[in-house]
Amino acid sequence: MRTTFAASSAGAAMSGGDAGEADGIGLFLDVDGTLLDLAERPDEVVVPASLIADIAAAEARAGGALALVSGRAIAELDRLFAPLRLKAAGVHGAELRLDPDDETLTSANVEPLPHALWAELNVLLRDFPGTFVENKRYSYAVHYRQSPGAGDALRRRLADLLETLPYPGITMLDAHCAFEVKTRLFDKGRAVAAFLAYEPFRRRTPIFIGDDHTDEAGFAAVAANGGRGYSVGSRRPGAVGAFASPAAVRAWLAAYADGAASA
Repeated sequence: MRTTFAASSAGAAMSGGDAGEADGIGLFLDVDGTLLDLAERPDEVVVPASLIADIAAAEARAGGALALVSGRAIAELDRLFAPLRLKAAGVHGAELRLDPDDETLTSANVEPLPHALWAELNVLLRDFPGTFVENKRYSYAVHYRQSPGAGDALRRRLADLLETLPYPGITMLDAHCAFEVKTRLFDKGRAVAAFLAYEPFRRRTPIFIGDDHTDEAGFAAVAANGGRGYSVGSRRPGAVGAFASPAAVRAWLAAYADGAASA
């Protein structure tokens, strides 16, 4: 059965454990489709004016234990949420910044994807008008939001292409009207696990909020460490419940930041 939480009930739905748990949590937040409404293209998303202040206040309430865990590069997250500079995992965990004052690190053994694969993807997409590929160095995101009927055929063609090319260890994940082409050496779950090994996340109850298949590794990671995952829209595997929309997530975050909601 589908479980969704409206903005007005999100805090109550997420509450659990003792009354002090809200101040003993670690928050891991996906961005596109979770904090932000999806747009036709990644560069067209809108950051609501109040969200930056709410994130800053939520980070303070959580004792600094808040991190963005996104498919976007960390440099792009800094641009979107300026002037904030947050703890973050970018490109699905290929990039890590464990402390806002540190430089961005690359996960162990992770290298940029081959340029030849980028070229092959662009050739393939000539057969799918309205699609495009986004180069995130460690991931190539194939977008078809402007051609939604192409999804099934595009998935088959991409799978066939990856099987024939000499790039072992490369996989494809479904996202919202997109396919993420990346190696198996990193994911959002491993990024969460890296944060949990350090203060201020250690010994806190981890909460992960995300919206699509790429976030399911994050749900699994927090569950393995006594935490909970919440999806957005429909309830996804590994999530204990779901918010109705990014607006509902933003409303809960604002209430949490104000001390009016728990987790």
